[in-house]
Amino acid sequence: MPVIEITSLSQPGADIFGTLTEAQLRNRLEPDKGIFIAESPKVIRVAMDAGHEPLALLCERKHITGDAADIIRRCNPDIPIYTGDRTLLASLTGYVLTRGVLCAMRRPAPKTPEEICREARRVAVIHGVVDTTNIGAIFRSAAALGIDAVLLTRDSCDPLNRRAVRVSMGSVFLVPWTWIDSIGQLRGLGFRTAALALTDRSVSIEAPVLKTEPRLAIIMGTEGDGLPANTLTESDYVVRIPMAHGVDSLNVAAASAVAFWELRADAISS
Repeated sequence: MPVIEITSLSQPGADIFGTLTEAQLRNRLEPDKGIFIAESPKVIRVAMDAGHEPLALLCERKHITGDAADIIRRCNPDIPIYTGDRTLLASLTGYVLTRGVLCAMRRPAPKTPEEICREARRVAVIHGVVDTTNIGAIFRSAAALGIDAVLLTRDSCDPLNRRAVRVSMGSVFLVPWTWIDSIGQLRGLGFRTAALALTDRSVSIEAPVLKTEPRLAIIMGTEGDGLPANTLTESDYVVRIPMAHGVDSLNVAAASAVAFWELRADAISS
């Protein structure tokens, strides 16, 4: 496996780790050539266990025989390992590498909503959320709390954004996800919809009727603008989380964890 000492990310092949934008990594014109970046050995292992293909590594010199050694053994022997000391790599990438290792991986072929929702009982729908930290945290809660699939509107942040992947601790590789063109698709997929919002018609998330739904899509939006009016009008339920001490709402990532737990599918029979 070739080990390449670098002094600049403009070096051919190393640019994927620092000079390419997220849009360039996604390669929207040729999706089959898209790349994403996984950061830290733990996250890289989760991605590999889920079947994602490493294309190149960037790591501190000491990690080649340290934290990244088992990852390197699992990789195709022809993929390059770009290396340098910690300070250099941080200056080249623009951030300090978490646990000193990055891995460029091939972006998987997108799946259809029908494929990932065929057997699903509970799905999360992320509508217009662009904050990478929130996206990562929502995926981590979705994986931990039994959500079967995640659907995102196309104005949401890419779950394979480097920071979103890291915040999720690799959970973006554990829950199937894809993009949807409209919330109206959910009814065609056999779901009733529950939109998280504060409106005059909101019911408590503890309402017994919600737990009787065999297939439920939980829709969440941004904290600032919230969900569009037409989404709220078209939803079967508008749901609020009861608050104390005059607090009106939770951060979308925190709200998602509460909703996923309270509306989990096994609550129907428990």
